[in-house]
Amino acid sequence: MGTLALKTLSKPIVARLTLRNLIISIVQVAVTSLVIEAFEVQKNSRAEANKQLHMQEMEKLRQRDIALSKEMEGLKNKILELEQLSRGKGLTGMFNFRFLHTEEGKSATLT
Repeated sequence: MGTLALKTLSKPIVARLTLRNLIISIVQVAVTSLVIEAFEVQKNSRAEANKQLHMQEMEKLRQRDIALSKEMEGLKNKILELEQLSRGKGLTGMFNFRFLHTEEGKSATLT
């Protein structure tokens, strides 16, 4: 009779313990999913920050390329200008020979 009474009294306690374990496991799963979600959000924000940093670096490089291309264009213009100036100052420029510009149909004369 003692064991029957013990079993009868222990059933509600066991049910409470089982319910408590069930609640604890549900809460643990919920907390774990929240922690994982927080890490995913942090990972996504870090990835977005890295993406923005990469975009800024690419923009700086693009602007530098534009500046370099403008500088190269200026240097090309200077080279063309120097070539045009040096055309008249070849071997004939050393002896001060110049071609006089004449009208069409007449020949050029040396001075």
